[in-house]
Amino acid sequence: MAITAAMVKELRNSTGAGMMDAKKALTENNGDMEAAVDWLRTKGLAKAAKKADRVAAEGLVGVIVEGNKGVAVEVNSETDFVAKNADFQKLVRDFTAAAVNTGDLEALKAADLGGKSVDETLTGAVATIGENLTLRRMATLEGDAVAAYVHNAAADGLGKIGVLVAMKGADNGIGKQLAMHIAATNPLSLSEATMDPELLARELQVQTAKALEENTEAAKPKPEHVITNNIIPGRMKKYLAENTLLGQAFVINPDLTVEQAAKEAGVEITGFVRMAVGEGIEKKEEDFAAEVAKMNG
Repeated sequence: MAITAAMVKELRNSTGAGMMDAKKALTENNGDMEAAVDWLRTKGLAKAAKKADRVAAEGLVGVIVEGNKGVAVEVNSETDFVAKNADFQKLVRDFTAAAVNTGDLEALKAADLGGKSVDETLTGAVATIGENLTLRRMATLEGDAVAAYVHNAAADGLGKIGVLVAMKGADNGIGKQLAMHIAATNPLSLSEATMDPELLARELQVQTAKALEENTEAAKPKPEHVITNNIIPGRMKKYLAENTLLGQAFVINPDLTVEQAAKEAGVEITGFVRMAVGEGIEKKEEDFAAEVAKMNG
C-alpha cells in the first residue's frame, strides 16, 4: 500500500511521533493506522492516541437535569460562528428540553416542538441559518441524583463539552466537582469492569511487547517471570488508574481517587456521560490547490 504524506501527517498529529518514525511505522504495518500507532508505542515513540483527539465538526452540546434524570444532546453546525448564533443556541436548548421526555434519538427527532417535529424544525433551521445542521446524538442518565456541567460554555447549559454524572445517595455539592473532573480527564470508562475488553486486550498486547523489547535492549535484562508477574501487571494497573473514572486521582484533591472522594462525600458514582462536540468525526482536509485545479478542470 502506498504511504501518502497525508497518512504520515495524520499519524504524527495523533501520536506526536517524528516524521521518519511515523513513515516507518506505516510502512511496517502496510498503512494500517491503528497497528502503526501500536508499533510506535511498542518502540516508545508515541503517546497513547485517543480517537477523540481527532475532532472536526462544530456546534454545541446541551445538557439539562430534571429531577433524577439528565440528558445531553449534540447538534452540529459547519462553522463555529453558527455555534455563537442566538437562533442556533435556542434550537439546541429546545431540543435538549424535548429530549427529557424521549427515550432515544429517533424518538427525539419525532417529538413535537410547537406543532412541528424536532426533525422538521431542524430542516427549517437549515434554511434560515444557511448551514448544514445535524442532530447527531443524545444520551440519558438516571440516578438518585444527577449533576451536570458544560465546559467552554456558550450560554447556560450549552458548551463544547457536556457532562452528566449519576450518583447513588444525595448530592451535597460534589456532583458538579465530579462532572468538572470528567470534563478535564476524559475517562474511558467508569471502572475496569465496564471497560471495553478489546481495548484492554490491545493495551495488554502493547505493554507486553514494549516491556519485552525494553528488556532485550537493557544492559542487565530481568528474568522473564519478573516481566510477566511484576512489570506488565504494574503497567496495566497504571493504565487503569489513569483511564477509569473511579481509579483516577481526583483533580480537586489528587491525594484521593475519585472513588474515595465520592465515598467521603457519601455518594457512589453509578454512571457518567461525557459528550464533546465533534468527537469521532474524521476531519476532511481539503487540498486547496487541488480544489482550485478541480474547479478549473
